[in-house]
Amino acid sequence: MTKTLRTCAILGTATMLLASFLLGQGYLNQAVSAASNERLAPKMEVDPFWPQPLPNNWILGATIGIAVDSRDHVYIVHRNQDSNFATQEIGLDNGVSECCTAAPPIIEFDPEGNVVNAWGGPGQGYTWPDSNHGLEIAPNGNIWIGGNGGADSHMLVFSADGDFVREIGLPGEPVDSNSTTHFNKVAEIAIDPVANEAYIADGYGNKRVAVLDVATGAFKRYWGAYGNRPDDAGIIYDPDQPLPQQFVGPVHCAEPSKDGLIYVCDRGADRIQVFRPDGTFVKEAQVARNTRGAGSAWDIAFSQDADQEFIFLADGSNFKVHILDRDSLEKLAEFGGGGRQPGLFYGTHSIASDSKGNIYTTETYEGKRVQKFVFQGLRALSDHSTGAPWPDGAIN
Repeated sequence: MTKTLRTCAILGTATMLLASFLLGQGYLNQAVSAASNERLAPKMEVDPFWPQPLPNNWILGATIGIAVDSRDHVYIVHRNQDSNFATQEIGLDNGVSECCTAAPPIIEFDPEGNVVNAWGGPGQGYTWPDSNHGLEIAPNGNIWIGGNGGADSHMLVFSADGDFVREIGLPGEPVDSNSTTHFNKVAEIAIDPVANEAYIADGYGNKRVAVLDVATGAFKRYWGAYGNRPDDAGIIYDPDQPLPQQFVGPVHCAEPSKDGLIYVCDRGADRIQVFRPDGTFVKEAQVARNTRGAGSAWDIAFSQDADQEFIFLADGSNFKVHILDRDSLEKLAEFGGGGRQPGLFYGTHSIASDSKGNIYTTETYEGKRVQKFVFQGLRALSDHSTGAPWPDGAIN
């Protein structure tokens, strides 16, 4: 063999090895498990060093919204009002200690977890929510937020740098799930970039899904549970009784998938209901159906494969994340549990995924933080366990 041929052979072998490496450990595991016909699910590992420490002696309050943009920058919204902190937590603000001060309500992190921007709060031309809630990033980079405070019957839209764009709806309006002019205590917003429509989980006061035109904010349509006309009568969920024909609420998420379905969190009834974009009911399933009070279905994110095969369901009452098969809505695995250490939760509230399949969670109540979980590939269900997914590979 000539020197040139030997060189080509070596380069060809190296290229093949590199290609095999780039498949990733997750896909190698997938092949092995497929051969044994074991069901697979995404396995996650907490990154205890994400985000980086906040600057300026900042601390977070109840953290109740999250979204990831096309650059894998992570945006969160938290409640920075004084009532969300103990007196000693914001000792710097109160003039009694060197730390700390409430961070601005909207914070942007780069993929490494560094703060690159922070803004928000009351200003000119709009009414900041009494209790901000939920955050979404439009295809043009605009930031949408809702609110679930007493007078929050509107939404706000800002540029990515915090410049005011639009107020949608009117503050201070009453509960009316059949209104086409205002909302009531919006929990979450999700945008379908293809149809240019915003799906509003409306929410804590109203009991419906509402759909708006993203470009103009114009009202387009709405529906209640099973596609019914919504009813504002209060409903108490009882797991021993048939599921109610109206949303129990709060209606806590309404998330469009790539294949044209809308996944709605009826938090108080521990259920996900699936619809077509016109409000036609498709199917439903419950998760942790014996959870009462605040319920189990808080927010969902889809896996990043082309088919969005999996759903990650944030469960703030049971302090965990469930992993579901999106087609069947069957629960496959879970991680988390109650606690303050990395990988555990207190009030798992919102969830989002980035382009690499990593997921991010926020925590409300006294949780007051954002966490990152790194995608480890698809693993057999026998390789999953409950508890905190620690970086050393051990699941406690």
